[in-house]
Amino acid sequence: MWFDISKMQDWWIPAALAGGGLLIGLVLERFVVKRLKTVAARTSWSGDEIILQAIHGMTLLGCALVGLYAAILQLRIDPLHRARASSALLLIAMAAATIALARIAAGLIRLYAGRVQGVLPSTSLLANLGKIAVFVTGALVICDTFGIRITPIVTALGVGGIAVALALQDTLTNLFAGLQIMASRHVNPGDYVRLDEAHEGHVVDISWRHTTLKSLANNIINIPNSKLASGIVTNFHARDMAVSVSVQVTVAHGGDLEAVERVTEEVARDCQMTVPGSVREFQPQVRFQAVADSGITFSVSLQASTFVDQFLLKHELIKRVNRRYREEGIAVATPIRTVIMGEGAHGREE
Repeated sequence: MWFDISKMQDWWIPAALAGGGLLIGLVLERFVVKRLKTVAARTSWSGDEIILQAIHGMTLLGCALVGLYAAILQLRIDPLHRARASSALLLIAMAAATIALARIAAGLIRLYAGRVQGVLPSTSLLANLGKIAVFVTGALVICDTFGIRITPIVTALGVGGIAVALALQDTLTNLFAGLQIMASRHVNPGDYVRLDEAHEGHVVDISWRHTTLKSLANNIINIPNSKLASGIVTNFHARDMAVSVSVQVTVAHGGDLEAVERVTEEVARDCQMTVPGSVREFQPQVRFQAVADSGITFSVSLQASTFVDQFLLKHELIKRVNRRYREEGIAVATPIRTVIMGEGAHGREE
């Protein structure tokens, strides 16, 4: 015959083993893992979903590696080549396991950091540090498994560490500033902060290089961690999220100030009790402040639940005060100026 059956057997059995491992991996990934994800979605613990998401694709890879290893054992090749191929498969398997563990570590850090908010801030920096720790540990284990001495590597890193530190000075500064921000817990994701009276918004994330803010205009602001750590930061959500709201009003001279105070307090109390985002328990206050050229100025003090809620509270107070003043006949102050037109001209008031 034009082909040798005995030689074909040397190849089709390993090929069948490799193909069988790949097929089993596809079946497990397609049906078993997918079914487990459905079951995990119904449980109260979110960790199982994180684990299943982390091993996505790893089941297929693992079965394929097992099939290839079984195929290598069946091949009639030089023992040295077989050992090298087996070592390569082991290296791939250990690298895949390290990646899966890094994904699990990062996911669990995000999960539990979010649950203990205020004790451990939930940021991408913590998750990335967890990944780095797993990758470093995995690299050390791989080096030890393959007999690679770590001491020369550590020595080389120590010698080159100075050059690396100088080259990455800005990056390292922001990294340690981010760690300081998280350790102090003065700024956490979700807080509304203002930096040096220039930038303000909700803290979205603290990464290894910058802190991300989302402004009220829905713009993303990236601030280097070093600037946030050294700048003057106003945190409107620290301890108590409630924000005092002050609205300035000026009424015309000659009005009944007792009536002005009474009407304004009624409107302010109504706003404090009915406007969404206001603190119901707070008692509004009206305090006269100055006698100006155009009228008598006073402030109305209210309290909003959060920094963002103050805008709606001011909006409603101004509308209701204006409507109530018209009903009560209270005149709002308007500037009056006497203009001298020149010799022989009569003065005109505006």
